[in-house]
Amino acid sequence: MPSAALKKWWPLALALAAGAALRLWFIHAYPEVEGDPLIYGDIAKNWMLHGIYGLTSGSHIDPTLIRLPGYPLFLILCFRLFGMEHYHAVMFVQVAIDLATCLLIAALARRMMSVRAGWWALWLAVLCPFTANFAAVPLTETLELFSTALAFYALDRFLSSPRWGWGLAMAAAWSYATLLRPDGALLAVALCPAIVFFGRRRWGAAPMIRWALVCGAISILPFIPWAIRNERTFHVFQPLAPRYAVDPGESANPGFNRWTKTVCVDYACTWDIYWNADSDVIDMADLPSRAFDSRQQYLETRALIDSYNRTTTLTPQIDAAFGALAAERIRAHPFRYHVELPLARLADMWLRPRTETLWIELRWWQYSRHPAETEFAAGYAALNLAYLVAALIGLGKRPRLSGVILAFVLLRCALLATLEAPEPRYTLECFPPLIALAAVALTRKAAVPS
Repeated sequence: MPSAALKKWWPLALALAAGAALRLWFIHAYPEVEGDPLIYGDIAKNWMLHGIYGLTSGSHIDPTLIRLPGYPLFLILCFRLFGMEHYHAVMFVQVAIDLATCLLIAALARRMMSVRAGWWALWLAVLCPFTANFAAVPLTETLELFSTALAFYALDRFLSSPRWGWGLAMAAAWSYATLLRPDGALLAVALCPAIVFFGRRRWGAAPMIRWALVCGAISILPFIPWAIRNERTFHVFQPLAPRYAVDPGESANPGFNRWTKTVCVDYACTWDIYWNADSDVIDMADLPSRAFDSRQQYLETRALIDSYNRTTTLTPQIDAAFGALAAERIRAHPFRYHVELPLARLADMWLRPRTETLWIELRWWQYSRHPAETEFAAGYAALNLAYLVAALIGLGKRPRLSGVILAFVLLRCALLATLEAPEPRYTLECFPPLIALAAVALTRKAAVPS
């Protein structure tokens, strides 16, 4: 009996050990605690110690609504258990959560195709460096990945046997994903209709519609106190978080954002241009050639950048000037603005080497300056492409849930196409079901386990 148990469990233990080792190596080699992680940490600390959901400003705390409470709640739990601002402890907890995500992906693939597919999915998940990397970053990604995997797995179990447990797990998963970031709501948009579409033939349309409505209503409940708090504190109706992460009364810089949307297609532009607005100088040398349609437009842009750089502040006048420049460029090239650039940004988010949290040169493609990093980035891009191609092949086999996975990915692409500043991590939330599809691609068709 002990020998049989060991034979059954050692492959699972080996896979999880390999996954843990990879994530612990990322924590050792590439821990990332700056920028957004510190914003979340500041909110969590102020909420925990002073009862104010806000950011420290000098000697006082200003209430805020620029971040949803899902991740600050997680940080508060970690701070209480392991010590205030103990971010390495947060990373270790995220390692455990990410390994649980890998198990969910494996279980999903098993149900989609076969036991062998489940094993493929487990190894593809535990050894995926792109998801493992974010265990070393106190950001929402690890918890978003877990929520996505749980939502798809709970949907599959629910469609097999509609019960309260799986219905609540599904609703909790997409609700918490939205509490982490507003785009998490796309899980509900894709999966809630799937309850009816895939469940109606076996269980009837009317019961499935009721289930979908109940799950949707339950998932909305956490946002009621958040919306009430925002109404009382800021006198605005804000059930989620603002798109541009600004509090009421702060400028979202619409002119600059629109101009950025006529220029940026890659992460380097996001880093050098978009993120420098209202904080640092913008170097004209960092602007790509597509930022100018003529010599006259180059001179106008340079004068505007110089004016901004004198104070590094986007005044209403400068922002309006950027908006006028953007309008001129859009009128001259509407197809480029509405089609070419959004598709280019999507391609960058899906295909770019996912090195944004690694200590790799931003312009990794400049081989003459750093050949080793260029070669590494090319290999990373090839690995990312291999995952995506395998997922496409798996999709072609049309396993169960392939339709809702495709719907979720397309919905996310439609949303991401509206962004002016691409970041590769925004496509990472699609990886749990895509890894399951990749495992299907590596598996011969077999009887689907119950």
